[in-house]
Amino acid sequence: MIQFILTALTFVVPFVLVLGLVVTIHELGHFLAAKSFGVAIDRFSIGFGKAIASWTDKSGVEWRVGWIPLGGYVRFSGDENASSVPDRENLENLRREIEAEEGHDAVRRYFHFKPLWQRAIVVAAGPLANFALAIVLFAALLLAFGQYVLPPKIASVQPGSPAARAGFMAGDLVLKAEGRSIKGFDELAQLVQVRANVPTDFVVERAGRQIEIVATPEWVVRSDKVAGQRRQGMLGLAPAQSKADYVHLTYNPIQALAGGTERTWRTLETTVYYLGRMVTGQVAADQLSGPLGIARTSGKVVQAGAAGAPDVGSMILGGGVNLLQLAAFISVSIGFMNLLPIPVLDGGHLLFYAYEAVARRPVAAKVQAAGYRVGLALLLGLMLFATWNDLQQLRVFKILGGVFS
Repeated sequence: MIQFILTALTFVVPFVLVLGLVVTIHELGHFLAAKSFGVAIDRFSIGFGKAIASWTDKSGVEWRVGWIPLGGYVRFSGDENASSVPDRENLENLRREIEAEEGHDAVRRYFHFKPLWQRAIVVAAGPLANFALAIVLFAALLLAFGQYVLPPKIASVQPGSPAARAGFMAGDLVLKAEGRSIKGFDELAQLVQVRANVPTDFVVERAGRQIEIVATPEWVVRSDKVAGQRRQGMLGLAPAQSKADYVHLTYNPIQALAGGTERTWRTLETTVYYLGRMVTGQVAADQLSGPLGIARTSGKVVQAGAAGAPDVGSMILGGGVNLLQLAAFISVSIGFMNLLPIPVLDGGHLLFYAYEAVARRPVAAKVQAAGYRVGLALLLGLMLFATWNDLQQLRVFKILGGVFS
């Protein structure tokens, strides 16, 4: 029983910490942008449900911590419309209520009466805060620990593999892949993993000459300590991996910030590319993960970081570093997902604002309500599908089948 509780805590606590950090920064982006424009704010909540702690600051904002640590929100004063984009009739009613209760000048403090460009900035500030968080986390880790890089030099080529058929040879140094400069073997592996069945251009250095090679990664199923079983692209290249082959890079603050920005951009680029292939049916959607998958991954990365540590301090440091890297990757994903033009997401609000900018009037209430319902249905369906994938990955149904057979 004690072992079960410890195992549960190993997965639950890291998951709550990662999700709490990413969501709090997202909502803080909205909050700070709104504050800078003088928007009246009622509440800033970390978590949902009944408050387990709350207090009110001097400006009248209620800060609270909800007992369900699966999200958070900022509630602007007068924000009663579900889609946060009232139509013209609702706006006029809201204006009359504010003027009757607080006077004419108070109207300017309310979010929905701010200029369109200010509202758009407030909405976009959440996803942008997620990207900024990823940059800061990646940069901080580079500044604190540097980076061990395995140069993309090929030690061996698997016989009969896509790499062998394309003409790769042991000793080749990969310089570019799809026009992108390759600095380390991990960058090469990440690019190949998402490009199964896609012809990919490579430039390698061989005996002092640059040679162009076109190779098509193929699908393989691999088992990973952290991610579990995953379908991914494979070329069949192996790097030299002795201690002497690794290069330790150190960074000053400016270099670390540049490195954090580059890593965030590449993570975003890879996410967009892979999801694009998923939407167009080139990639199976069974790799999509939900909260259970994130919780499982959070626990696994902590365990991987703590493995082999000589003392408790080193275990905490190793697990913490891995967890911060995971938080950076998840922050990029959440920032991107929130920019999708789906009602109820930030991207949906921006889509409504774009219409308002062109039509000079808000979207009709009926259209907003319909869009809200469709968007909510899409999100719930996506969540259910991702949870199904998580349960399959955790082999829950096989376990239950064994229990009841």
